[in-house]
Amino acid sequence: MHNTSEHFIANARIALHNEQLQPVLNAVTQFLPAARSAALAETPEFRALSDYAVAMKDHVLEYLDDYLGEFATHVRARGGQVHHAATGADLNRIVAGICRATGARRVIKGKSMVGEETSLNEALETAGFEVVETDLGEYIIQQAQEPPSHIIGPALHKSKEQVAQLFLDKHDLGPRRLDDVRSMVSEARAVLRERFLEGEVGITGANALVAETGSFMLVTNEGNGDLSSTLPRVHIVIAGIEKLVPTLEDASALHRVLCRSATGQATSAYTTFYTGPRAPDDPDGPEEFHVVLLDNGRREMLNGKYRSMLRCIRCGSCLNHCPIYRHVGGHAYGWVYPGPMGSVLTPLLTGLEGAKELPNACTACGRCEEACPMQIPLPEHLRQLRDDERAQHVSPLIWRLGVAAMMWMFRYPALYRLACSLARPLLGWLSAHPGLMKKLPILGGWAAGRTLPAPQSHTFLGQWQRQLAAREQDNRL
Repeated sequence: MHNTSEHFIANARIALHNEQLQPVLNAVTQFLPAARSAALAETPEFRALSDYAVAMKDHVLEYLDDYLGEFATHVRARGGQVHHAATGADLNRIVAGICRATGARRVIKGKSMVGEETSLNEALETAGFEVVETDLGEYIIQQAQEPPSHIIGPALHKSKEQVAQLFLDKHDLGPRRLDDVRSMVSEARAVLRERFLEGEVGITGANALVAETGSFMLVTNEGNGDLSSTLPRVHIVIAGIEKLVPTLEDASALHRVLCRSATGQATSAYTTFYTGPRAPDDPDGPEEFHVVLLDNGRREMLNGKYRSMLRCIRCGSCLNHCPIYRHVGGHAYGWVYPGPMGSVLTPLLTGLEGAKELPNACTACGRCEEACPMQIPLPEHLRQLRDDERAQHVSPLIWRLGVAAMMWMFRYPALYRLACSLARPLLGWLSAHPGLMKKLPILGGWAAGRTLPAPQSHTFLGQWQRQLAAREQDNRL
């Protein structure tokens, strides 16, 4: 996926003026938080589940190599193969090599954020393979040649009319009418059913990798993941190394947290545990089973101050509660991961220089941290990234000079009081001349969509000192 994170501000402006997108974002970011709240109200033990999941993931990250080894041992004992990919290019090369070795040409694919992260589809198509996404939302945006706009609802930015026209253009099924959602879903189902039956290799992601059994957990609401896993002769699982959990019980706890946080469901429509290729007496399943584990910067995160980001279970709850995402949507962020999680992950996985605007796309309201079931301190990580920008001279010079000036001023109380006394009449004058303020550098961008309130006649510190003086006078009397 082509990264346009460096153009976040321009992307955001486009999204803000997209009249079709804005009502969709408003509806989604109201519906999903409401569904989550209702699910949590029916689950009084949710906080305990969250605490358990956090402690479990922290434990896994502390002993990650041990659990990776245990998982690989059990996968191989069940007849599967484990591959390690240091980078996204390595993963694409490994997957293409497996497909080539089996003589396959048609690949069906379940939803996978890792696949988006490495641009797997493009790599396989370049290598000569036919790749079809089988999640309906992913299938829609694949046909439209667009990236996903939400990690749970990839095509939520598309209207019903746009999807209908897309199907009419892409499906060679003759004259017909697609007037409602039911007819569109029925058509997609019929087309995808043929692709499922033709698929020679199935690729899926994983919501959890279970170390004690070598199994993986797959959570979907459409069943496409199960068909992609069982129908083709070869099944390839692609996942980040952070997806490890110790036991099936741990995976179950994670599942309870994930479903409620993502869609407000007690459980998804389909939750399946798979372990290796089919046994001789199994009626179905793949003949070959491969797991490709991706690093791609995760070990660097593991050993640094952003380790808690590896707890992320990709539920999307932080997106749904973020006022920035609510107004600009996922495409504005320019890469795979949007919203608060993306504002942290994108700079860490692709480099701070090309994503320097994302850590600043934050109102510091803290709703993302409150909504995160894995209790990731997202606002703190965003502050840390902004500090990294300053330290690495990535942020604009004017901002670095401004921060340095404020730090210097705060060291001298008398200077601070003088600055406040001078700023009060200046701010009062600017508030009375909003047109002029919009023309000023730096302040102009802020004033373009806001009105500066007139400041009080006295500073807080001045009012406080007068009150103290009045109390002392009363005490003497």
